[in-house]
Amino acid sequence: MSGQAPRENLILRPFSASEARARGLSAADLRIADIRQISRGIFVPHAGPPVLDRLVRAHLDLNPDAWASHRTAGALDGLWMPPWMDDHSYVHLSKPSHLPRVRRPGVVGHRVRILEGEVVIHEGIRMTSRGRTWLDLGHELSVAALVALGDQLIRNPRPEFEGRSAPYETKASLARLLKAHPKVKGVGKCKEALIDMRVGSDSVPETMLRLSLVAHGFPEPQLQIKLDPDDPRSPTADLGYCRDRIGIHYEGAHHQEPQQRLSDARRDTAFRHRGWGLIYAGGPRT
Repeated sequence: MSGQAPRENLILRPFSASEARARGLSAADLRIADIRQISRGIFVPHAGPPVLDRLVRAHLDLNPDAWASHRTAGALDGLWMPPWMDDHSYVHLSKPSHLPRVRRPGVVGHRVRILEGEVVIHEGIRMTSRGRTWLDLGHELSVAALVALGDQLIRNPRPEFEGRSAPYETKASLARLLKAHPKVKGVGKCKEALIDMRVGSDSVPETMLRLSLVAHGFPEPQLQIKLDPDDPRSPTADLGYCRDRIGIHYEGAHHQEPQQRLSDARRDTAFRHRGWGLIYAGGPRT
């Protein structure tokens, strides 16, 4: 069999026929039991579901004018999406509106009006920018989900943990995006969501907690409340009401880890010494 070494590398992941040819594989090499063809010119390992990023790369190799978009771009970028959007059996690919959409098995093709900067290269894959992905998901997501996703785009990152110092987007940049695309499906929901987006929600559950409080008639809480605003190392509450000295913490699973529990205990003690009442949402406190 020709090209044995490259064949062994390729069969572990999705690949295109053009990539196979570049690696020296023959047509006979592709007619083997551990490879299956899922679309014209696209092959995947026979066992197990194909890995999304490699599958997208194979499709884009055969569609150089296309890019990953919608929920596919969101998944590749690691953006939060509701659990019901975890199904990636279909790849979403977009092309400029003057070109025909991608028509292949396993592909949802889109034709869109795209502006400069809305398609980027992320880890070698052409895909929509995070802001454009948010807009493209407007027709599928609820307003609350769009607020939650948008909050994650505009939040201020923590450089020591995330390796970046600037947010992915701002409310102003997203407003410009919406203004530039007034006819995109779901743009109305995105405009509604933009009104309720806030800098300071550090997680999706924090956003949902804030929206729930407002929906149930409570005043909108303040976010990332510093116990001492003048101290850069001051402990903070996720959200709450300064006037009433009420702090609210959303505690995910990592708050059960011993080191985090110790840090949380110090934070809570500092707040209580200043006369604050604390409310906990999320996981159980023991």
